[in-house]
Amino acid sequence: MHDEKIISPKSKAFALRCIRLYKYLTQTSEIKEYVMSKQMLRSGTSIGANIKEGLYAQSRADFGTKMTIALKEAAETEYWIELLLESEYITKEQADSLLYDCRELIKLLVAITKSIFGK
Repeated sequence: MHDEKIISPKSKAFALRCIRLYKYLTQTSEIKEYVMSKQMLRSGTSIGANIKEGLYAQSRADFGTKMTIALKEAAETEYWIELLLESEYITKEQADSLLYDCRELIKLLVAITKSIFGK
């Protein structure tokens, strides 16, 4: 249960970072980018939404399902951040910071899902 109390605020903070990056890429930056940043926004904010929903799960299995979905969304977000870096829409420093936070969420979600499903 300790991981669940940590991951909820971390996932919300990460979602806010994704929102700020999306706003930057679509409104502020000189080179506008709409497709990858929208995908990153969708998956990056979905992590916390699934975690929050999972905290009110009807069963352990339901909770595990929501954490697994959050893990998949985190992996997808990691992919979009990597693409934004490799296509030079964001700097290495920006990507490294976001990837660090994203991978921290992935580690927590892996630990949670392993504790539920024993894998």
